[in-house]
Amino acid sequence: MQRRTIIANLLAVASVAALSLTATFAHANGKQLKVGTMSGPDAQIWSVVTKLAAREGLNVKVIEFNDYVQPNAALDAGDLDANGFQHQPFLDSQIRQRGYKIVNVGLTYVSPMGLYSKKLKSLKDLPEGAKVGIQNDPSNGNRALLLLQKYGVIKLKPGAGTNGVNATPLDVAENPKKIRLVELDAAQLPRALDDLDAASINTDYAVKAIIPAF
Repeated sequence: MQRRTIIANLLAVASVAALSLTATFAHANGKQLKVGTMSGPDAQIWSVVTKLAAREGLNVKVIEFNDYVQPNAALDAGDLDANGFQHQPFLDSQIRQRGYKIVNVGLTYVSPMGLYSKKLKSLKDLPEGAKVGIQNDPSNGNRALLLLQKYGVIKLKPGAGTNGVNATPLDVAENPKKIRLVELDAAQLPRALDDLDAASINTDYAVKAIIPAF
């Protein structure tokens, strides 16, 4: 999918984020609200949200981050009033791992995750022993494994990756092409594509890197 199309599709749901934000902080009475998000497409979406929020009398300042760890840390420390960048499983895993006292107060949007390659045109072309990068955090790594299973690259053990239990590479039951799963930080995956045959990459990082998807 082209970069412009991805951003256009995401912008279409920005009004939902604005309404959620308005409802959550309607008591703010003119106070500037600091909202954290990821740089790139997410920040572009929130630039629209700030304009919509202003119509409702909200003064919103967007703080941009370049990795998935810092927005929750900043919110928990009180440096932000809210953040909008993650899906519920990622938030849950961060709370469990780091003991954050933060909660979900409203839904905005979830960007899709795709499989990308600089060497191949189709997953069917994955060679024997191919190196495939996946995210090393539990929730996004789980999404990556489920995506690989969806397209028949691997098969997970029964029940793995469902009912709130994240799958890991140890849950791979069938791996006909004997692919090697390489776990990396989500932000590193686009830069690692030269050394990988394919990788699962979150949309915000993929758009910034402008790389081809299957």
